[in-house]
Amino acid sequence: MELAFKIGTQTQTVEVPRERLIGVLEPNEVPVGLTGEAEVRRALSQPIGAPRLGEIVRPGESVAIVTSDITRPMPTWLVMPALLEELYGAGVHPEDITLVFALGSHRCHREEEMRHLAGEQAWREIRCVDLNVEDCVHIGTTSRGTPVDIDRRVARADRRICLGNIEYHYFAGYSGGAKAIMPGVSTRAAIQANHCRMVEESACAGKLAGNPVREDIEEAAAMVGVDFIVNVVLDAHKEIIRAVAGEVTAAHRAGCAFLDTLYRKEVPARADIVLVSQGGAPKDLNLYQTQKALDNAKHAVKPGGVIVLMGSCREGLGEKTFEQWMTAAPTAHSLIERIGREFRLGGHKAAAIAMVLEKAEIYLVSDLDDALVRRLFMEPYPTAAAAYAAAAKKCGPAATVLAMPYGGSTLPWTGDLEV
Repeated sequence: MELAFKIGTQTQTVEVPRERLIGVLEPNEVPVGLTGEAEVRRALSQPIGAPRLGEIVRPGESVAIVTSDITRPMPTWLVMPALLEELYGAGVHPEDITLVFALGSHRCHREEEMRHLAGEQAWREIRCVDLNVEDCVHIGTTSRGTPVDIDRRVARADRRICLGNIEYHYFAGYSGGAKAIMPGVSTRAAIQANHCRMVEESACAGKLAGNPVREDIEEAAAMVGVDFIVNVVLDAHKEIIRAVAGEVTAAHRAGCAFLDTLYRKEVPARADIVLVSQGGAPKDLNLYQTQKALDNAKHAVKPGGVIVLMGSCREGLGEKTFEQWMTAAPTAHSLIERIGREFRLGGHKAAAIAMVLEKAEIYLVSDLDDALVRRLFMEPYPTAAAAYAAAAKKCGPAATVLAMPYGGSTLPWTGDLEV
């Protein structure tokens, strides 16, 4: 059977015996009703696990709204008009509302970036600020030892509302929900303590129960207190196709369940060989972006198997810290040890690749120089067909195969992880 994969702007094909092919994973088609701002208004009118926002807030109370920064696809500007309407309708004054951008450990915004994210109405009517890590309040410590140090404007507000988009997160299970608090408006020390648990086996995409990173996040948020959330699920065009609002855990879980109907793909078993592409340009411009497909593919490969990772990576590795960690590491395993000592953005993706290498070999089809690829602990191949032939030779004539032409979007599910 001929399989097609996009690599950059090109398409490459691989011939796989039909009897060896377990499946080809593509996003599911699901019916969509309202979209965009109309869907946000519907969600606000039908909160999950909580009364309507207007029954929670009171006139004279201070309200902190925590939302994502510029590195996330969350369309805050589409959510804010309906959210402000709810707050104003409950008697909350504009001067009592603060929109806080959850930077985590990312850089501060430029003014035009904040204005774009907030939208014109919010920018005009309420205070819009970045996280200030120099002015945080210590709330306590989680049972796992994570310090809960939160931006003072969020911690001292009478009410806290968290916004976010829900997608798979490769060590917190899913984005959204309580992540707006931890790591969103937390200190670097708190982020280090929480995120260093990414090396634990249960810290993986699509897993909530028993995920040490997600459970620590939600314990921290519970200590702070979240009164209401508005989360959205986006389609491939970054359009809101589902919104959930209400209680922080119940509403988030409903959003996660919807995401699963889109992108979680049941497979009967793990395969000896996984053929995975990020889906072509612009998603595979560099290895930093292409890693997302690799991390989803790890859930489909047998221990000791081979992942054939396809991505142009024509712009190189894509992030300075990631490149430094990858090229300086004496062994792949040393990256896992290092992230346990010092969590750094960029370095975390290097460690994530190393964690895959603990269980499977990676054959990379890209535009990267062969010597560089080997330095990154992967085997280079000029074409997808050549990489598959090598993988089949290694794994034997009876090797099973799973294809993931949109690896960054689809999460293989074999039933061996408990949500």
